[in-house]
Amino acid sequence: MKITFYGHASLGIEVSGMHILVDPFISGNPKAAHIDIHSLQADFILLTHAHQDHILDAEAIAKRTNAVIVSNWENATYYGNKGFQSHPMNHGGSWQFDFGKVKYVNAIHSSSFPDGTYGGNPGGFVIESEHKNIYISGDTALTMDMKLIPLRTKLDLAIFPIGNNFTMDVEDAITAAEFVECDKVLGVHYDTFGYIEINHDEAIKKFFNSGKDLMLLEIGGFIEL
Repeated sequence: MKITFYGHASLGIEVSGMHILVDPFISGNPKAAHIDIHSLQADFILLTHAHQDHILDAEAIAKRTNAVIVSNWENATYYGNKGFQSHPMNHGGSWQFDFGKVKYVNAIHSSSFPDGTYGGNPGGFVIESEHKNIYISGDTALTMDMKLIPLRTKLDLAIFPIGNNFTMDVEDAITAAEFVECDKVLGVHYDTFGYIEINHDEAIKKFFNSGKDLMLLEIGGFIEL
């Protein structure tokens, strides 16, 4: 499994010969100006919620690639009504896709489209592929619901927002890593704008002192599991 960071909370995942994009907000992020959305491959687009900084490029990419948009019922219906392929989910449910099993899990946040349309309840995704399992929390506060995840799935990587103000901060993300029993964490949702700027060295040190590994990738950088 190859995971590429496209800035903010946007990710590309390559697994089992498939390409998955998560929360594509790229063209609106000046820090990701070197990423060409027209060259990105996508068989599936996973959306955690409907805020603009998570869905901005979903339509443009889905129109070009014919990707299936996977999200909660409200978001999937929103895109389905626009003619896009979509797969609706809701909290606690899972589905076996070509690239692995996806479970839609709880997140504590808000969700609405830029035009004011209700975006349903936000969520995260647990992805179980043939070889590796990951948890993408989406924008969320720290929640005890995270403790349910390792009861079903042994994780190889947890992906958490760490920018504070709108989501968890670094300290809460450390606790979240303890809740999901995963010491390898990829940080997202930081530095994009003033409200969520962080001190990278301090964040990495706090994770290290807690016996955990925090990865902060350059935009366009990737890891392989």
